[in-house]
Formats: sequence, C-alpha cells, structure tokens
Amino acid sequence: MPPITAPDGAVRPASGAPLFAALDLGTNNCRLLVASPSGPGGFRVLDSFSRIIRLGEGLSSTGALSAAAMDRAEAALEACGQKLSRRPVQAVHAVATEACRRATNGPGFMRRAERALGAPIRVIPAREEAELAMESCAPLFRPEDRRALLFDIGGGSTEIAWIRTDEPGRPQLIGTISVPFGVVTLVERDGAACFGEEGFQRVVDEVASRFETFDSVHRIRQEMRAGGVRLMGTSGTVTTLAGIALDLPRYSRAAVDGHELAMGCADRALDALRTMGREGLAAHPCIGPERVDFVLPGCAIYAAIRQVWPAAGITVCDRGLREGLLLRAMRDRRKPRRGA
Repeated sequence: MPPITAPDGAVRPASGAPLFAALDLGTNNCRLLVASPSGPGGFRVLDSFSRIIRLGEGLSSTGALSAAAMDRAEAALEACGQKLSRRPVQAVHAVATEACRRATNGPGFMRRAERALGAPIRVIPAREEAELAMESCAPLFRPEDRRALLFDIGGGSTEIAWIRTDEPGRPQLIGTISVPFGVVTLVERDGAACFGEEGFQRVVDEVASRFETFDSVHRIRQEMRAGGVRLMGTSGTVTTLAGIALDLPRYSRAAVDGHELAMGCADRALDALRTMGREGLAAHPCIGPERVDFVLPGCAIYAAIRQVWPAAGITVCDRGLREGLLLRAMRDRRKPRRGA
C-alpha cells in the first residue's frame, strides 16, 4: 500500500495502525522517527527529525556536558516533544549514548532532557548500541552470509559488532567492542590534523591499533579470507562515501541504503573527500557546512577499519539505533501474552 499523504505533505498511518516513536540522543545528533508497522517485520515512517546538537562538545577535556551543549540538546528534544504531542503515539522508546554515559553531570542532564521530551530516556550501554544496530541492519543480511562485521561510527565512540548470520532470521552477536573515538572526540583532539596526510595517518594507525586487539580475539581477518563475511557500515561517514561514489546530485537514502559499494569505489570516494578541502566539503550537496569538521575524522576511523579488515566491498546502511528500537518494539508487541 502506498503512503497515505495529507495535503500538507505529512504522512498519516493507515486507519487503526498503532504508532511507535524512537529517539536517539547521540553525542553529535538528536534523531527521531515516528512509524507504524507495515507488513511482516517492517514499518512505514510517518515523521522524522534530525538535528546536529554537538552534545559531546568539550566532554573529552572537561569530563562534563557544557551549558551550551545541554541547551542545544534541550531545544532539539522540545521540538521532538512537540512532534510527538501531535500524534497518538502508543509508545516512545528514547535512548542516550556515549556522551551521557561518560559525562559527570549526565544524570542531572537526563532529568532535564526527559522534561523537555515529555518521555523517559534510557542511557544504554555500548553493547546494547551494537545490538540495536544489528537489529536494524539484519534485513540486509544475505542467505550466503556466515558472518557480518558491522561498524557504527558515532559522535563519541565507534562500535564494532561481530555477528553470526548463518541461521536465517536469527542473527547472534558474537562479540563487540566500543572504542572512545568518534567524530566529535576526534574533531576536538585531531580535527585540523585530519586535513593533512601525516595527521590523518596518525589517527588511522591509533584507531587501528584498538581494532587489532578485537581481531586478535575473534580472528576476523582469517574468517574473511575463508569467505562468507559481509562488511557493513552504518554512520554518516559511510553514507557520505556512498553518496560521493554514486555521484549523487543530492543525498538520497533510497539510493544509498543497502547499496553494495565495491571497495575500489569506496577508496576513490575517500580520496575525493580528502582532496576537497573545507570549501569543497561545505559546498558538496551530500555534506554541507554543518558537517564539514566531522567528515575527515570519520573518514580516518573508516580508513582504520579498512586497514584492519580488508574486504571486497561494503554494504552501506542508512539505518541505526532508531530503526532497531522500532523493530524491537513492534516485534515485542506481536509476541503472544503469557496465559493468553
């Protein structure tokens, strides 16, 4: 069934369909999705919100969330709360990640954040982040896959998930690692350095050393050589690489999500991004001025992954925690109640 569209362009749910909302309060962005179930294991997005809030700005040096960052986050959460108040949402599933986990004033800010949103917000551990990313990307697994290596380059950290996929419909998380390198933390420490060859490679080598430890435990490179391992990425970094590789006139989720990007194409896109300079990055329709500072630090993390785990290609995923939260909530709703 095609979306039911109101005259103002807002999508309305089918009659009687329950509405669910998922919110991801991250280190760099605040994102919201409102959706209704659609078919087996899917959903239809009715409303969305995304704003760069830089909640983790200054956190690495002070250990606390700054007043300005909390104000930006509060304003974004109030905007999300207003969206939610206009719809009969059955349940709101809101989570916060690395910045709120690390900040000494995180608990106090969470009380303020919940008031702004008008709903509870859970601070989730890094492992649950990886689990939610796995759930959101599971529909992109293929029958021939034995394993998947999924990475999520965030604002305050990067999560790596090593997943068993050889049982259809039942992926299992074998292991996960969260490293304290994200686009916000690297901007504050090495952002300018990433525009130069030496500084970029220094960051790549440092991040790669953390991933090597994880590989030594799970022997992922060895598994890749044996075949049947899918490399998957979900983050603004990897979707930007795809947008550049596909030469999109403007960013398109439909063109990018699920795209199988050959590694040679990804490498050329990475080289193109590194030669654009600030003005070129700001002017590019798949990037824009708000994201200029974050692109190359994200690329350095991606390059570290590429260095440690060479693969023939990468599956690009424009999906993440919000989608995982929605799929989980809708699946739980379908479970029969005990005694029913």
